[in-house]
Amino acid sequence: MPSLNISCFQLSLAETDNLDKATNSIDTFFSKNQRTDLIVLSELAITGVNPNKKKSLDKFLPTLKDLAKKYDTWLIPGTFHEFEDDVIYNTCPVINNEGELVAKARKLYPWLPYENQITPGNEICTFEYPGAGIIGVHICYDLWFPETSRALAMAGAELIINPTLTPTQDREIETVMVRATSAQQQCYYLDVNSVGEQGCGQSIACDPEGNVLHASDNKEDIFSVEVDFDFVRNSRKNGIMGLGQNLKSYRDNPFSSMIKEKQNENYLESLGELTQEKHKDD
Repeated sequence: MPSLNISCFQLSLAETDNLDKATNSIDTFFSKNQRTDLIVLSELAITGVNPNKKKSLDKFLPTLKDLAKKYDTWLIPGTFHEFEDDVIYNTCPVINNEGELVAKARKLYPWLPYENQITPGNEICTFEYPGAGIIGVHICYDLWFPETSRALAMAGAELIINPTLTPTQDREIETVMVRATSAQQQCYYLDVNSVGEQGCGQSIACDPEGNVLHASDNKEDIFSVEVDFDFVRNSRKNGIMGLGQNLKSYRDNPFSSMIKEKQNENYLESLGELTQEKHKDD
């Protein structure tokens, strides 16, 4: 039975400079003789939200590769700002247990207008975990755009991992969306937030039938989830609870290709520009 044990680190983080916190937490985890196939950290866990070339992805990759190799585990260490030519991406590296960079996910939908320095990525990210299955990665606000999850599922992703940095009051809405997304795409979905000076916690893991496997509160929480890839395949083949076969229906229905063609441009333009709302205290 192809399965993976995935450990999610909802850490209590400072606003920035959290490399020692992250590595010490991983060291402590393994010192207790715990084993895992993959570790996941939250969005911008190590560097914080402000882009800084001195804290770019390339500065941290050697240390992260060594860490994955040291413990013979795959590592998704949250996201980092990646500087390329004149643009900045919010990028999540995927490192295998041999310390190799096997994939990179770039945030498709930066949280505008707040992440206005970030350039959107232009392709989805999936990779294969040998002997287990296909994993997709998108980042935080990408959850709010169901097209991204659908694209990952249609590319074969059986598990979607979403490193998140959410400190805002809409976090509860996001947890509902995670449950809905896992059922809509018939896949496991792991959404990992932080606590402390960055996020408000409430990390959540769901299975392909929308069942909640773990729900964190607003305290530091390191939890593990067993991902059964046969469960995904059976759900997609036979339907959730033997009922709806969502992906096959989407695949076979001609309406799926018409969505973009049928959008109302005049209505969409009438919504106005994407601007930051002024609050009374501003």
